[in-house]
Parts: sequence; structure tokens; C-alpha cells
Amino acid sequence: MKNLLSLLLLLTLSVNAQKKDCIYDVEEKTDSTSLKVLPNVLMHEKIFGNTSEYLFFALLNNDGTPMLSIQQLQKSKDFIKTNCIAKNSKIVIQLLNGKIITLLSSDEEACSVLTYDAKEKNNIRILTGYFYFTKTNYEELKNSPISLMRIQFAGETIDYVLKSVLNSETLKTKSNPDRYLMEFLKCVE
Repeated sequence: MKNLLSLLLLLTLSVNAQKKDCIYDVEEKTDSTSLKVLPNVLMHEKIFGNTSEYLFFALLNNDGTPMLSIQQLQKSKDFIKTNCIAKNSKIVIQLLNGKIITLLSSDEEACSVLTYDAKEKNNIRILTGYFYFTKTNYEELKNSPISLMRIQFAGETIDYVLKSVLNSETLKTKSNPDRYLMEFLKCVE
């Protein structure tokens, strides 16, 4: 009986230890504003020839409003076209349980910025956008992994299939993109 109780206690501690902690890159609070920002997490990586694309997510809470920040980083020896997020841009998330969740853009317009890495001879484009969660099916995001994500940019729509485990050899990181919202949404509520 003692062994059974010890085993149950050990399992309970093990399960609680596996819950993700909320570690913030930014945590500021004044009399009139508050801001909490989680670190960027790699959600998608595509490397093809001389071109690579990375998509990062970061959850944040700005004055009590949970939001999702996305950052698209593209590198190529060739020219990279401009991507923009407009006021009517959306992120549509399909969960593994079949539910569809839509996030709405908070920006009037944001376009990717072009820089040049002379050392590596790469063009680099970075696009950052912010999206609001809607109240419809918000709770579903905490209960089911993401299977597919569609970002509606100003001029095109791109679909991303999110992996359970993403081991980036380029960035030397490991992430769980399909479970990101399930694990960290609690940190910005």
C-alpha cells in the first residue's frame, strides 16, 4: 500500500513538473499600463536551396488584452518579395479537434523590411504583425493542438502545417509548435 501511495505521489509531481512555466521577455507594469511578452518560439522552418523561412510566435498581454505576435524571417541569395499585413489580414487556425479559430490583425498595415547581410551575401526580410484573439472558441485553443494554420497576408494566403516537434538544425532549438497555444495561453490571460 505504501508503494502505491508513493507511486501516486511521484506521478502527481511528475505531471505538475511537466507544465510549462511562464517566463517573460518583458514584464512591465505602471499605474496606467501593463505589458507581458513571452519569448519568441519557432513555429515553422522551411529551407529550400538558397532560401530559408522562419515563422516565430510570441504571446503577449497588452493592458489586459491577450494577443499573438508573429514574426516572419526570410533569407535568400535571391530577391525576396515584400509581404504585408493589412487591417483585414487574419490568421485562421484549424485545431486537431476540427474547430476553426480566427485571429484578427491589430495593424493598419505592416510590411516586411529588407536588409542585406554583406558577410553571408543574403537578402533578409523581416515582417512583424500583431493579432487579436476573438471570444469565439477561445477556450478551444487551450484544449486541442493546432493541425493547420493559414495566414492571410495583404496579397496572398500561406498555409502552414505545424509539427508536433520541430528540431531546428539552423537555430539549434527544439519546439512544440502544435501545442504552443495550449501550453502558454494561460501566461497572458
